[in-house]
Amino acid sequence: MRTERAVKRVGVTSRARQRVQRILAGLATFARRQPLGTIALVTVLGAFGMAVLASWVAPYDPRIGVASDRLTGPSLGHLFGTDEQGRDLLSRIIYGTRVSLAVSFFSVAVGTGGGYLLGVVSGYAGGKFDIIVQRVIDAMLAFPTLLLALVMVSVLTPGLDKVIIAIAVAIIPRAARVSRGVALSIKENVYVDAARVIGATATRIMLRHVLPNTMAPFLILASVGLGGAILTEATLSYLGLGVPPPAPSWGQMMSGAARDYAVIAPWLIIFPGVAIGALVLAFNLFGDTLRDVWDPKLRGR
Repeated sequence: MRTERAVKRVGVTSRARQRVQRILAGLATFARRQPLGTIALVTVLGAFGMAVLASWVAPYDPRIGVASDRLTGPSLGHLFGTDEQGRDLLSRIIYGTRVSLAVSFFSVAVGTGGGYLLGVVSGYAGGKFDIIVQRVIDAMLAFPTLLLALVMVSVLTPGLDKVIIAIAVAIIPRAARVSRGVALSIKENVYVDAARVIGATATRIMLRHVLPNTMAPFLILASVGLGGAILTEATLSYLGLGVPPPAPSWGQMMSGAARDYAVIAPWLIIFPGVAIGALVLAFNLFGDTLRDVWDPKLRGR
């Protein structure tokens, strides 16, 4: 009896070890074939880790400053220097990661998810519903994403949730336009016609055949959209229409510095700007990598 249990445990352990080895081998292959995508993924995971562990990683409280340390340049005590209130800039950038990731993930989830679902339903349903939806989408696409977000956030009261709503609404039309095109191409496939012939309802066809086949474009669009959402939030905060103080926002940090301290304290602009650029670039590169992996025909375009 004991021997049988020991053999079973050995078998389970062996299978688990083989599974781990396959995962590690797959990751090694991905890193070798997609070095830029790997760097981008590590950057994104690092930013996510900083956001989660900000309370332990940040050397100082981002809200508390020391008057005697006002506008101190980078040093061993303050690696990124301090701002006009004597607050540690590195700590504020680390905590600002929470704001940027929260805004980007929630706005993209709502905007891309809602827009994608709207586009799929519109493309598959066709008829007057499709015409009406597309005219509304055309009207929204007449405005750049940033301008549409500016209009939305100026109408709403200040707050983190309002910024998320404004950016999500600005994302919807582009997600809907992409998903509609994908849905139209899938709609003409033979297996969709076969499902329709055997009596499958439109809802079942969309849930069983259309939506699952649009997941790859959806994930690519969402990953690239994350970078755009971060940039839009930073721009809104820079203009004073984003996340209100005292929440640390990268765009907000740059706004005050550019207005009053660009010459005497350039680090107040440089370090938040580098953080924004690095994270936006990482999301864009990761989106390109997903596109190359899932649709090799588009590689190099």
